[in-house]
Amino acid sequence: MLSYIVKRLLLMIPTLLVISILVFVIIQLPPGDYLESHIAELQSQGESVDQDKIKFLRQEYGLDKPFHEQYFVWVMGLLHGDLGYSFEYDLPVREVVGNRMFLTIMISVVTIIFTWVIAFPIGIYSATHQYSWGDYGLSFLGFIGLATPNFLLALVMLYLANVYFGTSIGGLMAPQYIDQPWSWGKLQSVLEHLWIPVIVIGTSGTAGMIRRLRANLLDELQKQYVTTARAKGMKENKLVRKYPLRMALNFFIADIGSLLPSVISGAEITAVVLSLPTTGPMLLSALQSQDMYLAGSFLMFLAMLTVIGVLVSDLLLAAIDPRIRLQGEVAK
Repeated sequence: MLSYIVKRLLLMIPTLLVISILVFVIIQLPPGDYLESHIAELQSQGESVDQDKIKFLRQEYGLDKPFHEQYFVWVMGLLHGDLGYSFEYDLPVREVVGNRMFLTIMISVVTIIFTWVIAFPIGIYSATHQYSWGDYGLSFLGFIGLATPNFLLALVMLYLANVYFGTSIGGLMAPQYIDQPWSWGKLQSVLEHLWIPVIVIGTSGTAGMIRRLRANLLDELQKQYVTTARAKGMKENKLVRKYPLRMALNFFIADIGSLLPSVISGAEITAVVLSLPTTGPMLLSALQSQDMYLAGSFLMFLAMLTVIGVLVSDLLLAAIDPRIRLQGEVAK
């Protein structure tokens, strides 16, 4: 296993290098023009431009150098923890992202826990009680959850809360805590608002996970080893937990590669509708305004999480499923 991990880590280096080149090319289309465009935009709005600051930024990030030298400066900055400077927010990227990153991770982690806590028992029940009234009812609710877009559910909840309760459920905290340092009152306000985006974002994910778990578990329950275990007198609950459920979890583990980036990017459209101060709307804004260092840092971080997530999922699959070998040999 150690040799496999070393090989994968060595493979990650050229993979991330290629991704970094692609990201830098994308955010630099056309190369080196963004700062000039930003200056022109500020001047068109009648705002003053600090020429000393512009000169400092050019020298600091190599914006007056050829394309390949700019790329080298950017990559070396990333390796040293310098994510660059956000021209749109007029702040270093680390300061812009910091608080939003914490809130995004909080929402995403709670949503994942909510999804798993709801989906696992329902999926197991539907598979072990196939074609029962409970299975039909839960399947019907699951199809509704899959068919309802998150942003539409968010709009419906906004409307109902305003019309019937006279309250606004937008945002993630009370207005008096926005841009304020963390305190016990601010944390309480966040927790009071947290359940709404968790339900909205987690609805479709929960419904999809229920359907997949049910399908996988039903497939495992039809296999010969389950029939053999039943014939030997193993209790049904123990049988389901020990063998079929363990095999049915493979697709959950395989999804870690895409799950980790979603923890950071979040549900962008839903976050915009609910006015959530998370990184999703910021990423969309950075891409639209071509805020190169902010967008580039986001994209590289998402790429790194994807590569790490794939490695973690491979290791966990090998640990959970004895049929899987890291070196690719056939199990005997």
